[in-house]
Amino acid sequence: MSTPHNAAEKGQFAKVCLMPGDPLRAKFIAENFLEEAQLVTSVRGMNGYTGKYKGRPVSVMGHGMGMPSVGIYSYELFAFYDVEKIIRIGSAGGLCGQVKLRDVIIAMAASTNSNYGAAFPFPGFFTPVADYGMLANAVDSAKELGVHALVGSIFSSDHFYHPSPEVNKQTRDLGMLAVEMETAGLYWTAAASHKRALSILTVSDHLFTGEALSAEDRQESFHEMMEVALETAWRCVE
Repeated sequence: MSTPHNAAEKGQFAKVCLMPGDPLRAKFIAENFLEEAQLVTSVRGMNGYTGKYKGRPVSVMGHGMGMPSVGIYSYELFAFYDVEKIIRIGSAGGLCGQVKLRDVIIAMAASTNSNYGAAFPFPGFFTPVADYGMLANAVDSAKELGVHALVGSIFSSDHFYHPSPEVNKQTRDLGMLAVEMETAGLYWTAAASHKRALSILTVSDHLFTGEALSAEDRQESFHEMMEVALETAWRCVE
């Protein structure tokens, strides 16, 4: 079986899948962290791989940018490839003063300005939240690896360049740790699919201090996020 966006056969994806936005990051994880990794799809350059991490099957596939993109790729994995759990790994811009460069953020919930969730019938606002079991596994994994991780709410925006500068101040004042563009869409899709999801992020820049990681620093910091995600995935394999 294949879909318009995925050429893999059914059974070629593991039950748990890591999803970075960048397909080249998926390639890096497959080549550097997974054993016996096999490329199972590359439609439109969105590479997907399946291998083993510490002897347990794990997949990794890119999801692109924005909620419509992550919604497409995650839905197809859930609906057509029997994936049960997805872990997003990506970058985020820091908002609060307690958030520093290189911090890993485990997203408990994702507020958003997107209308993506309106597609899911609900007599109110359908709140996008993480799976608690996966979140708890991620917290434990970060502690064991000695990685500084914060747990809290984030903001998933439809705008990378928002026309109103007040938005960042408002989200900061409400206690949101960081801003990115995909997590809410993933959490909504997982809930509607009766599956599980978690988002683990690295703070690559700060919207109020102006600090930003260099390309070299990003590689080192993302490495920590990848390890936390892989350990979480390993714990999630039943």
